[in-house]
Amino acid sequence: MAVSYKKLWKLLIDLDMKKKDLQQAAGISSALIAKMGRNENVSTDSLAKICMALHCDIGDIMEVILTSDEECREEGV
Repeated sequence: MAVSYKKLWKLLIDLDMKKKDLQQAAGISSALIAKMGRNENVSTDSLAKICMALHCDIGDIMEVILTSDEECREEGV
């Protein structure tokens, strides 16, 4: 299972915000922004801060992507 933050980056473009603007608005570190840029896992507290700053839901900024092994297990293969 992997996570993707593409939705967040698209939302920032729509809001005409830079990553630095998000960092300041949400009170998060540049290291957290870097982790998200690499699609690494981050804490739910951090995700909640971002959602509060952007007035959105967690599904608006990230998605979970199943790997092919996980898809096979779900299909019962």
